[in-house]
Amino acid sequence: MDSFAALAPDPLYPERESERHANKLEAWGTAALRWLARKRRQPLWRTRRILAQVHREAGRLAGLDLAGVRARADEVAFDLRCNGITQAGAARAFALVRQAGRLALGKAHFDVQLLGGWAMLQGMVAEMNTGEGKTLTATLPAATAALAGLPVHVITTNDYLVERDAQIMTPLYQALGLSVAWVSMEMDPAERRRAYRADIVYCSNKTLVFDYLRDLIVLDDDKDEDRLRLERLRGGEGRVGELFLRGLCFAIVDEADSVLVDEARTPLIISGVQEEDGGAVTAQAMELAAGMREEHYLIQREHRRAALTESGREHLRLACAALPAPWGIPFRREELILSALTVLHLYRLDEQYIVRDGKVMVVDEFTGRVMPDRSWGQGLHQMIEHKEGLELSDPRATLKSISYQRFFKHYLLLAGMTGTAAEIRAELGRVYNLPVVRIPTHRKSRRIHAPDSVHRTMADKWAAVRERCRALHARGVPVLIGTRSVAASEEVARVLAEAALPAVVLNAKQDADEAALVGRAGEIGSIMIATNMAGRGTDIPLSDAAREAGGLHVILTERHESARIDRQLEGRSGRQGDPGHAEAILSLEDAVLDSVRNSLWSRPMDALLAMSFPGWRAVAARWLRHAQARTERKLARERRSMVSADEELENSLSFSGQGD
Repeated sequence: MDSFAALAPDPLYPERESERHANKLEAWGTAALRWLARKRRQPLWRTRRILAQVHREAGRLAGLDLAGVRARADEVAFDLRCNGITQAGAARAFALVRQAGRLALGKAHFDVQLLGGWAMLQGMVAEMNTGEGKTLTATLPAATAALAGLPVHVITTNDYLVERDAQIMTPLYQALGLSVAWVSMEMDPAERRRAYRADIVYCSNKTLVFDYLRDLIVLDDDKDEDRLRLERLRGGEGRVGELFLRGLCFAIVDEADSVLVDEARTPLIISGVQEEDGGAVTAQAMELAAGMREEHYLIQREHRRAALTESGREHLRLACAALPAPWGIPFRREELILSALTVLHLYRLDEQYIVRDGKVMVVDEFTGRVMPDRSWGQGLHQMIEHKEGLELSDPRATLKSISYQRFFKHYLLLAGMTGTAAEIRAELGRVYNLPVVRIPTHRKSRRIHAPDSVHRTMADKWAAVRERCRALHARGVPVLIGTRSVAASEEVARVLAEAALPAVVLNAKQDADEAALVGRAGEIGSIMIATNMAGRGTDIPLSDAAREAGGLHVILTERHESARIDRQLEGRSGRQGDPGHAEAILSLEDAVLDSVRNSLWSRPMDALLAMSFPGWRAVAARWLRHAQARTERKLARERRSMVSADEELENSLSFSGQGD
């Protein structure tokens, strides 16, 4: 791309308009042309062209001090705002950012980071191995776009990483004369509005989307520019003063596969309190569901939902015959009972949620972190509170909702970075029109992968984990044990405690201590047990003694829903040329096998794996991989269904004349 001058944010609330096609033929044609354009842009040699230019510019800046960098930043900003972000202008900006990093942080960007930065500035996803310094890489496109006058959002998966990354990189941005801030869920509205006024804003994906939905409520889908300008001339009165964002100009999405794909299965909803009291209905639904027998319903664990049988519907009809509204309405009573059955059989304490200070708190299944002020809809949250014997919160009514797919397509320029994008290259291209560029490593990886170790029962698996930790601890090797849930992390902690092995736990219940715990995980002889909150964006520094002992040893105790999450956890070891090891210790009772329980091959494989024969563990490991792949395909179908629903919604809105 030759220039980004067209991206200058002239409107008061700049964003890309929703795309609408007259018919399917036009949509297919547009998709085909974009596919060809992505194929043309993806080769790495096209990205490498900028390196020589950056090195030439860097030679001219070698003698600059911080005052000289600041003065030079004004010149570069003037050029970028006048001529747009050309390749030559970006090379000058990159060289300046590199010099600022050297002086302010003691870190100069490597060539591979320059490649990643240039790929993102062109609207691509840079696939960089874990440990390659993606946080520092993001400063290149972020600072360049900010110097050009574009408000920049650097988006990551949680508030811990948001604050950490912003604080670490602030000296670099300040050396260039740029303002930087971060936004967290704990901030009050006034603080968040002030933070969003900065040139570069670090924020989590959920916080950002909910603030965008709040802006839509304020605007009430009316973004008339003349009216907004008139309100601003009146001193920010009215709606302009209530807005959070400055529009959607340029987003750099860290852990892009997690944010744009894994978390894109369900829409984000902002809700308000309903007036009616549903406590009696909630209690009645839970009582009726608890009284149903197994022949009345089916539990579909792979889809996380329940279904009624014909005998169940008849039983429910008779049980509700004498009950008041809404139990006389067939659709409504079935909806309530299905929600109650789902809560009773599929939502478990310390897995999908925890209880803290007398409140149910949702646990993000992809990051393992607590999500304060988040709740489930359709009465599920109140049913869980009833199940745990807590005071019921007020039911919520939907005010605005949007999917991640629809939200991120509103950015004028979207880019991302992650260590695991190869498997979802096609989906990122199809949904977001994002090409993926593989960036080479700065140093060759020294991580060693051991074959999977599979056991018949959960107890056998925990025993194997205990013995492996005992052997590694005796040699002083630091160990990171990855689990899928809070309950599993606490179970393995109990097993290790019984063996007198000193382990620390990092899960949704200890999220406030994350920084201190992670800082000690690379010390000699340490054992850390973590949900996948330690799997993304978390650097575990090794002590010299730990490096001599062989580096960090990662043990996966269960396959996640996506192999990419497993690879992220494995990537905590062997970073930047350090030594490291990774292995998986699994069992045939792991939750990932729920996806194949009722499949065609389920019974034959159960019979086969009940026997003992040479190569049993290899066959069992393949079966677990197959179950994981099946889950990945199911989730991909769900995301495609959401995209189709989004497209239908866009078409219906185009006829009604409404926006998001």
